[in-house]
Amino acid sequence: MTLQRMDNVLIVVDDLDAVIAFFVERGLELEGRGPVEGRWVEQVIGIDDVRQDVAMLRTPDGHGRIELAMFHAPKPIRPEPADAPANTLGIRRIMFAVDDIDDVVARLRAHGAELVGDLARYEDVYRLCYVRGPEGIIVGLAEQLG
Repeated sequence: MTLQRMDNVLIVVDDLDAVIAFFVERGLELEGRGPVEGRWVEQVIGIDDVRQDVAMLRTPDGHGRIELAMFHAPKPIRPEPADAPANTLGIRRIMFAVDDIDDVVARLRAHGAELVGDLARYEDVYRLCYVRGPEGIIVGLAEQLG
């Protein structure tokens, strides 16, 4: 048996609307949104009495997805520190290839995003940066040069 594909990445959020708006501005498409609860989800995630709203966003090429979950019960647990630096263990960022990094950064800033460091150039290959959006979510952006 072989791996078919990476289906999606889950991000647990506190403000579902703000995070959806952030990723839609980035270019993802909202596939659907709705409540999720019941025994089946409790069995999968190993938590009892779960009530949550989820949203599924799709990349423009249709191959990648981000699932957002906002828990009503039990209440979500905040990691410390809230804006963890890049060397913190765990998933730190999601990277997207973009055509115009300056335009994307400007549009995301309109949604409250901030550069984590600086916009940098890697040789004559890429312009890269990390942007921290709502809920401290870090998104990497890469514009291929030439």
